[in-house]
Amino acid sequence: MSQTILAIDIGSTKVSSVIAQKNGEEIVVTGTGVSKASGLKKGIITNIDLAAKSIKEAYEDANRVDGTSPKKAIVSISGAYIKSTNSSGIVNIPNKEISIEEINRVMQTALYNANIPNEYEVIHVLPYRFKVDDQDFIEDPLGMNANRLEAHVHIVTAQKSSVYNLKKAVRQAGIEIENVVLSGYASAIATLNEDEKELGACVIDMGGSTCNLVIHIGNSIVYNDFLGVGSMHITNDLSMALHTPLTTAEEIKIFYGDLREPKNDYIEIPVIGDEQTTHQVSLEIVYNVIHARVEETLMILAKSVEKSGLKDQIGAGIILTGGMTKLHGLRDLASAIFDNMPVRIAKPKHLEGLHQELDDPAFSTVVGLILYGAGEFTPYEIDSNKRVRFKNEERFADTAMSSEPQSPAPMEKEEADVLEELTLNFEEEKSSLKDKVSKFTRWITQLF
Repeated sequence: MSQTILAIDIGSTKVSSVIAQKNGEEIVVTGTGVSKASGLKKGIITNIDLAAKSIKEAYEDANRVDGTSPKKAIVSISGAYIKSTNSSGIVNIPNKEISIEEINRVMQTALYNANIPNEYEVIHVLPYRFKVDDQDFIEDPLGMNANRLEAHVHIVTAQKSSVYNLKKAVRQAGIEIENVVLSGYASAIATLNEDEKELGACVIDMGGSTCNLVIHIGNSIVYNDFLGVGSMHITNDLSMALHTPLTTAEEIKIFYGDLREPKNDYIEIPVIGDEQTTHQVSLEIVYNVIHARVEETLMILAKSVEKSGLKDQIGAGIILTGGMTKLHGLRDLASAIFDNMPVRIAKPKHLEGLHQELDDPAFSTVVGLILYGAGEFTPYEIDSNKRVRFKNEERFADTAMSSEPQSPAPMEKEEADVLEELTLNFEEEKSSLKDKVSKFTRWITQLF
């Protein structure tokens, strides 16, 4: 049966919409739309009405080609909203065989142990490490015989007010939200291959006004961070340094943005406030302005990787994607700043269809959202709807999680019996002690 997937990436400078049809294992793009992001600043919605207008415009462009008019979308959420933590949980296995229910229960227990503040809403609970009895680093515990299951999870949360504003803007555009997905998580789905997941990799999506960083080790992302700097800051720097309009500065960045070596040529550019007047500018100045901004951005991102404490586990190195990666020479500069770690500029995985413009690093997030909707995600997770998702889930009945984190699972019968026996013994000893005290009190009274 054919499945229609609508993905909307609400980026810092553009809103991208893609409609795709999934038939079995095949995913075919049937419509795309892009609009300029209005009402957003550094990935945060600052004007709901303007944001809704941008979302609607991108959706209508995609639907104009596709024609199916899907009304439920998988929507990205910027790392600007996000607060993350890691947690763990342990549960007993009553039936000695691990089922989906036990995996659900251990993820809920880990979530309960994390003590998420009331003003925050859970977006993802992503288990990255399982332990079955004394066997650690279990890839997939489903179906294993065990007495105890332990899970370490990465929990992604966002302020409820921010999520509400995001959902309101999407609904105002006439679209219901099927799921909310962290943009960095979606970019990782779109760009990482199986070897990179196994070895561990850091994916950095360098967009127009933001950089979203996630570290993926084994089955899941285990760390994410956000930086409110992107390629538009280069444009602003050029505009101020060259005293030229933003539109001209953007063109200079696109045509002359090169981080390899400065050139001695000169270009004629208009002056701010008097575009009829031009003046000459050395391309060496252009190089210095762009190099300074990109170098600073990469150094901050490198410090974030150091701060994660996971640098030694990133065997596959740094995966750069997003529109900013189109700058020539970025890979070499990044390799030097990240201590000569392997660096790869990544395009998203290819999707079939007539829309080859998606084979571009700038569309990694929206392609990742399509793949997420098609079932390519962490083997197990609790999503933004509090629903357990897992690969091959159509083979099992849906397992839903309650809207509130549940308390840890009750003890097994043997443990309960032992506790009951200890309680009875304590009560008998307490009763005996009371009798002895009472007799002693009567004896003292008779004595005096």
